[in-house]
Amino acid sequence: MKFQSGDKVLVSTSDGDFEGVFLPSADPKTLVFKLDSGYNIGLPKSKVKGMKLLKGAKKQGKEAGKLEYRKGLKAISILHTGGTIASKVDYSTGAVNARFTPEELSDMFPELRGIANIRSKLVRNMSSEDMRFAHYNLLASEVEKEVKAGANGVIITHGTDTMHYSSAALGFMLEHVPVPVVLVGAQRSSDRGSSDAAMNLVCAAEFIAKTDYAGVAVCMHKSESDDVCIIVPGTKVRKMHTSRRDAFKAVNCSPIAEVDFRTRKIVKLDVPEKPNEPHEFKVRPMDHKLKVGLLYAHPQMFAKELECYKNFDGLVLAGTGLGHFPITESDEFTKENRKILAAIRLLARKMPVVMAPQTVYGALQMDVYSPGRVIQEAGVLGNFSDMTPETTFIKLAWLLSNHPKEIKQLLSKNLRGELNPRLQSSQYSI
Repeated sequence: MKFQSGDKVLVSTSDGDFEGVFLPSADPKTLVFKLDSGYNIGLPKSKVKGMKLLKGAKKQGKEAGKLEYRKGLKAISILHTGGTIASKVDYSTGAVNARFTPEELSDMFPELRGIANIRSKLVRNMSSEDMRFAHYNLLASEVEKEVKAGANGVIITHGTDTMHYSSAALGFMLEHVPVPVVLVGAQRSSDRGSSDAAMNLVCAAEFIAKTDYAGVAVCMHKSESDDVCIIVPGTKVRKMHTSRRDAFKAVNCSPIAEVDFRTRKIVKLDVPEKPNEPHEFKVRPMDHKLKVGLLYAHPQMFAKELECYKNFDGLVLAGTGLGHFPITESDEFTKENRKILAAIRLLARKMPVVMAPQTVYGALQMDVYSPGRVIQEAGVLGNFSDMTPETTFIKLAWLLSNHPKEIKQLLSKNLRGELNPRLQSSQYSI
């Protein structure tokens, strides 16, 4: 008998019998069930002796009503890459129901009806940690289609784990994008009372509807309270907490704006000025076959950790402090460090090797101490950069894809707001 998601079943195994709700499984060798306790359990198929249907899955409710076009409102396109922000869980069955059409979103988030005319499209339904450069290209292409179709802004729903990588990638790829492109995630799923999904989505829509900002940004909670969202530049944002709703912070810059969820007022903090003359909107994609590494400096390093990148196209070193790596032989226990320096020199002859601050906040100052000067002499780029390791990784990949002969010059040039020439103490906030 074939079972479907949401069926309640009795499972007989070599370890005993279990009652639970049948759920989809990413592993073909494992069956997943939600027990009455609320916990999920994975059972190897090899141990399952039999399954009996106890109760069929509930049918979905009525379809959402058709939305009417409203004059005077901007058109916002919502592109979906993952189901968390637009999903509900039926705890009686354990089934996850993804909602992606404009009508379904309007039923879930009725506030959207008065903000804009909503178009919606499912691009992918995947976990963000599974994304690759090819997915960035796909997203950029979809944004281009929506802009050409007349969208006044684009919202991208996205898993939070790698949303800062995607926002940086789109920031570089969408050259002179004439509308706001805002990535939105949810730290708590839409079925939970503490969910941040509705507020983040609504605030993103309000920001698009009420401002003339053009560029890529991220919209998430400012604090744990349900009162204000921040709009942060796509190349200067980072996820700083595993689960808090205010996990995303502006790094080495100020937020673009704040959106008060209760009053719907927009407070502009640091909105970049628009160019006097319009520029042509172009999409400059990534080479999806590129191999770019990201390696963090740490105690007890070995040269072989670097040598495994010898066939890559580029490498980012997330250095300690002002931009250091364990390259100094200072006593009988640090002889390996000489090999590490030699490995860096060899890699820098083959490919661009770029330093980034693993401290996240602050800028590199590789001229201050001798290890920083030595590593520059070895060919490592990136001095004075205040880009996060993630943005450095993305920028290097984008430059390799689009400007391979100008990497040294363009790496230190501010192209999309990724470099801040003057850091202020107020911009350090966790």
